[in-house]
Amino acid sequence: MSVAIPEAEWPHLFRPGSIDAPVLLMLHGTGGDEQQISGLAPALDPRAAVLAPRGRVQENGMNRWFRRRSEGVFDTDDVARRADDLATFLIWARSHYELGDRRLVAVGFSNGANIALATALLHPQVLARVIAFSGMHPLDRTAADAGSNAIDARVAKSELAGSAVLLRNGTSDPMAPLPSVQRLITVLEQRGAQVQQGLRPGGHGITETDIASAVEWLGTVA
Repeated sequence: MSVAIPEAEWPHLFRPGSIDAPVLLMLHGTGGDEQQISGLAPALDPRAAVLAPRGRVQENGMNRWFRRRSEGVFDTDDVARRADDLATFLIWARSHYELGDRRLVAVGFSNGANIALATALLHPQVLARVIAFSGMHPLDRTAADAGSNAIDARVAKSELAGSAVLLRNGTSDPMAPLPSVQRLITVLEQRGAQVQQGLRPGGHGITETDIASAVEWLGTVA
């Protein structure tokens, strides 16, 4: 995996935080950006470093992390390719910002949650901690995905025994349906990941209850 990504090639922000605190990888949802999502970080851990890149896919002028064929139907070949890119960026950022062995925790909302989950599934050695707000299975097989067999094989080879994931979802979220979330949990647990699921009434979004749960979870894994 190449690590030669010039900083200017991938727009992002970085705040160093306290050296003994984790690094929060903040990943925005569709239409968001690094400035917007980074505002959530102090509520999770005011001492943490913040690394917030910008999704490099455009959809009707909105920032995204990967392409989709329609609402809720992902181009999983592109998901995997963009997860590879993000993993490469993270290796570069760890070196560039001299992060050493500081714990990296991805915090993603919606589309950002999905790219975090895909990266954790495909590159657990790079990203092993994820908080996913309103996320779903990012690599679900569809008939339109010609490369899905290869992606399935990559996921099947992933060793996630050192990984931990917090999933926070609304019970009536049409953009992240619970059957997809449950399939994701099954895959994660089969590969050895430690998974905590939290459900709340309502739909797509991040609530105060979600934040409180994430703070508590961070205290146990970061």
